[in-house]
Amino acid sequence: MKALMILSLFLTLPLTAKNIRHLTLEECQQIARKNSYQMRSLIEDFKIAKYQLKSAQNRFKTQVNFVAQLPDYSETIGSLQDSAGLHYFPIKQSNFSGNLQIAQPLPTDGKIYLASGIYHVQDFFRHEQSFRLNTRIGFEQPIESFYAYNYLKSALKMAQLNYKLSKKRLLRAQLDLEYQVAQTFYNLYSAIERERIAGQTLEQQKDAYHLAVNKFKAGVIAEVEALQMEVDLGQAQNNYDLARVEHLSSADALKQLLNIDLKDSVVVNTDLSYQIVKVDLDKAVRFGLANRLELQEKKISIEQQKLNIAQLKAQHTITGKISAYYDFIGVKQDPRTYPLETTFNNSWEELKRRPGNRGVALTINIPLWDWGVNKNQVLASKAQLKKMQLSLDDTRITIIRDIRSTVLELQTSLRRLQLLEKNVDVAEKSFAISKKRFANGDINSQALALDRNRLSQAYNSRLNALISYKLLLANIKRKTFYDFVNDRPVQLEDYLSE
Repeated sequence: MKALMILSLFLTLPLTAKNIRHLTLEECQQIARKNSYQMRSLIEDFKIAKYQLKSAQNRFKTQVNFVAQLPDYSETIGSLQDSAGLHYFPIKQSNFSGNLQIAQPLPTDGKIYLASGIYHVQDFFRHEQSFRLNTRIGFEQPIESFYAYNYLKSALKMAQLNYKLSKKRLLRAQLDLEYQVAQTFYNLYSAIERERIAGQTLEQQKDAYHLAVNKFKAGVIAEVEALQMEVDLGQAQNNYDLARVEHLSSADALKQLLNIDLKDSVVVNTDLSYQIVKVDLDKAVRFGLANRLELQEKKISIEQQKLNIAQLKAQHTITGKISAYYDFIGVKQDPRTYPLETTFNNSWEELKRRPGNRGVALTINIPLWDWGVNKNQVLASKAQLKKMQLSLDDTRITIIRDIRSTVLELQTSLRRLQLLEKNVDVAEKSFAISKKRFANGDINSQALALDRNRLSQAYNSRLNALISYKLLLANIKRKTFYDFVNDRPVQLEDYLSE
């Protein structure tokens, strides 16, 4: 039977094919993942979320910035108003500066920073130069981050949620594509098998027709039975032609899904064997509830809504900032004839001698009255949160029902498949007996045609049951994110590593 199937596959290949592709289901799925626009787009979305998460994590690390002005030369006219009148004088200056700031963000949304700068000015009109050195150690802390809203932590949590959601979306899309490819692949395989069965039926009908013609010539059967055999032969030929058209159409559908040239020919490599897979219902439900995209999207939306409510509340709460600093400053002005090193050293000595500047400040903003604007915004957001939680509970029940139904359908499909295999054996034996009885003249052509149709129907029913069983296994995999065939959870890394 397998040799006949392979021969039939090659006989049905278009004569003008550019390439002949021998593909298994796994190879088709790999090609689809590689060529699918949706997959490539979702992979880029996943990368975006990954980089944004990395950015949010790095915001907790030390930030270093340096700004330099090298050099800045200007010539302008300045004016001075005094009791003697308005006086004009030229300004010719050259300066350079550099500022280095090192900031360490705090988990409390504040920061500790160290800023150090150098500033040098040469005045060509007054023949003077000045040097300024300054270093500041500072601390800033918003007080509302302790009890209302922490922007730094909230941004990190939002990035984590987006990354998790993007990861789930990509994995679900991979499983959906895998199932879609399996459907199209098995549709083609089913069409090939139906063509083979139709071809087999056609050959059997030809044999029966030739036998009927010979028996009619010998006067064993009536002319009407020979004519009926001719009609049955025409019907068998028509069924075979229709099966061939369905085969070519299904092949084109698979090529389109895989983004393969329609002029290429596809030979699917598979067999009729199957593995009995036991699916634990409790395990399937547990993994489905933990991984289903519908639930994850709603859970993440609820977390985002909670953050939005906290941010709304923070807009009408007491806010403020605690800040403190300590400055070291050294300023020195010397004639331009002094070497730059001398002026710098003089500024350094001034910095060590001069007492530092210092300051501590507490700024508070207290909202007094807004006619309940913020309160009603918060209440509206809480009502929306409640609505989202109700939707989450309903979705959870729907998913449990869906998984239970699919698992029970799989069990029924397996029992039906096993029963139909026995039915095929019975139909084959029955048809073999009927052929011998027809040859001996014990039955007429109508009885033989009836057994032949039963055999064809048994083949098709068994094929449909097999494909249904395999697709149900793939469907359970995408609904539970668990591969029961290999008994392991489905991981996104399994697809990204390809």
